[in-house]
Amino acid sequence: MASHPNHLRRLHDKIDQLPPERQAEVEDFVEFLSHKDRDRGLVQAATNASQASFAKVWENLDDAAYDAL
Repeated sequence: MASHPNHLRRLHDKIDQLPPERQAEVEDFVEFLSHKDRDRGLVQAATNASQASFAKVWENLDDAAYDAL
């Protein structure tokens, strides 16, 4: 992606024009996005790990009617 460095340079220039307190907010927001992605990955990993454990509970004839809901 050839435009990527230019995009980052424009973003950097815009951040540089902000007052210091706004720059701190931008940094906090980037941290928030980073943690959000990491947390989403952890939730997905936990879900995947628990599927085998719950399969015996979820997959049974008594509850088969609920599968169509």
